Amino acid sequence: MSAGAITMMVVGIVIIWGGLAASIINAVVKAKRNKNTSNV
Repeated sequence: MSAGAITMMVVGIVIIWGGLAASIINAVVKAKRNKNTSNV
């Protein structure tokens, strides 16, 4: 594989997994906020 292809593959993997991680973190934070507000 050429250097350009490897670079694009790495960038794509980082974008996909980074987005997945961000969505999971966002869901956990929202769930914690909802629990805190519902208990008050």
